[in-house]
Amino acid sequence: MVNRRELDPERSPSAAFGVLLRRLRDERGWTQDQLGEHVGCSGAHISALEIGRRPPTERLVARCDQALGARGRLVSQSQAIRQTALLEGFPEYVSREAKAVEIRLYEVGVIPGVLQTSAYVQALTARTVERGAITPEQGEERISLIDRRRSALVRTPPPLVFVVLDESCLLRPVGGPGVMEEQLEQLIEFAALPNTVLQVAPFAMGDRRPLSLPLYLLTMENRSLVSYAESAQRGRLERDPASVVPLLTAYHQLQGATRESLQLSKCRKTKEKVLHFGSVSKIRSRAPMRCW
Repeated sequence: MVNRRELDPERSPSAAFGVLLRRLRDERGWTQDQLGEHVGCSGAHISALEIGRRPPTERLVARCDQALGARGRLVSQSQAIRQTALLEGFPEYVSREAKAVEIRLYEVGVIPGVLQTSAYVQALTARTVERGAITPEQGEERISLIDRRRSALVRTPPPLVFVVLDESCLLRPVGGPGVMEEQLEQLIEFAALPNTVLQVAPFAMGDRRPLSLPLYLLTMENRSLVSYAESAQRGRLERDPASVVPLLTAYHQLQGATRESLQLSKCRKTKEKVLHFGSVSKIRSRAPMRCW
């Protein structure tokens, strides 16, 4: 077939969905336009689904599944795609996070998902949908995923959770003053738990900061290590100790440097300024954070 793009199902869940959709369509002997007529969309839309350029909606997946007699296979494959509105590797990380005995997080610019209030994540998601980066359906999946991640941390025995926030996480306003105040109160409550350590890496740390991008580290029950790191467009899950251990070392260095920096910049802003700018001072004025 002329200009028929080859698809690699191992590349991503979207590619795996596209390969399955194309194979089922070929088995029926239908063109993309013919399938589009059966499910109420254009052939170009079907083409975009097959090459992974456009994420499928639940309704369209159900129609394709029925039209092609897939018996739920397309529906099942599409569930992985909607979670990858985040980044590749993250769904697997989430499944491991729910079983980890120790969780270490470093975040830049945004509160980590497991610590986000409902209002905070909804505000972030609404803006992402507004920009066209994800669909409304993917936005709902993202909110649902964060809810499940928060719930998974409430278990017996609870995991040890270590969090280092870049100061930008607190200074970046999300959803307005009310949303930020509620989010700061949630961080205070989190810091008071017996199984948590919350630290803030201030801008004053400068070039002593060993990490510049978000990093998530998990210790599993068998003491194996898993890391997840991401940039703006790509996520990477790593299980090889040779790759993960240096990241764990950098995280410990970050914790040590953060402790020193916090001691040098204690509570210089008033509570009124904290509420306006979202400074770390609010957290420290209400509940001391335990630092190594």
